[in-house]
Amino acid sequence: MAVMTYREALRETLREEMRRDDDVFLIGEEIGVFEGSYKITAGLLAEFGEKRVRDTPIAEEGFVGAAIGAAMLGLRPVVELMTINFSLLALDQIVNHAAKIYGMFGGQTNVPMVIRTPGGGGQQLGATHSQNIELYYAFVPGLKVVAPSTPADARALLKAAIEDDDPVLFLENLSLYNTKGEVPDATAPAEIGKAAITRTGTDITLIGYSRMATVCTQVAEQLAAEGISAEVIDLRSLRPLDRDTVVASVRKTGCAVIGEDDWLTYGIGAEVAASISDGAFDYLDAPVRRVAMAEVPLPYAKPLEKLALPSAESLRTAALETLAAVGKRR
Repeated sequence: MAVMTYREALRETLREEMRRDDDVFLIGEEIGVFEGSYKITAGLLAEFGEKRVRDTPIAEEGFVGAAIGAAMLGLRPVVELMTINFSLLALDQIVNHAAKIYGMFGGQTNVPMVIRTPGGGGQQLGATHSQNIELYYAFVPGLKVVAPSTPADARALLKAAIEDDDPVLFLENLSLYNTKGEVPDATAPAEIGKAAITRTGTDITLIGYSRMATVCTQVAEQLAAEGISAEVIDLRSLRPLDRDTVVASVRKTGCAVIGEDDWLTYGIGAEVAASISDGAFDYLDAPVRRVAMAEVPLPYAKPLEKLALPSAESLRTAALETLAAVGKRR
């Protein structure tokens, strides 16, 4: 095991996959000479050259479209969008082309490409640069959407995404880049569409993805100090969604709280809650609770931004109120 940051895990995986397969290449804004806005691609231009680390103009629709064409012809592009907010400029390419070409052409061509992009609030970047709009893409058949929360999962899921024959949106939360964790020396590709039970428990299930998966673990540790056994599920994949693992856990615990960094209305948590209702309704001791961002454009002012984002405290409060409602806690 090596201890590395989330950022380092991504960089080393890109390097490993580019060494493994000459068809893998990188394309995006400032990823070459500048080495990426978040330094994920540091050192890769020097090692692989301009042919495989392609700097582009600030033209998301154009270079995402170019990557789609390259993928159709047999290459495996890894696109870096500076933030998920800028993906809106390439929405037509992603939703109407990358996601649909395989089906519309009767399976004659695949689109094996990855779109890496960070998002999330807490960095004082303002409302238009701090969004979690993964729901837009998780809604679309033909796309796969993954959101790792740890360095180990970042590496395993990025390997899986690059080797997959379908287009994959790879979500990175800005707050995770400097987090550290153990990463196996020999990492096999993860199974896209499979959630992880990161902590077992019997009293309540806490469900999250990306940053909120780490918050769920933090809250579970706090609850353990109070004698409460919380099971934690890291969704890891939003499309396909591992409903079976979620339902099995809630059938065991009878209670569930979902944490998400997007807005509550129509959010990822709503789909997870609906899955619980379909598969575990008769096992529920209390309604499913959801903890999400305030229904506002994220404020720039630091105190207001902090208030708008879901926190460990808000998740813990929801868990305690749920347990109290069923007599598991006074």
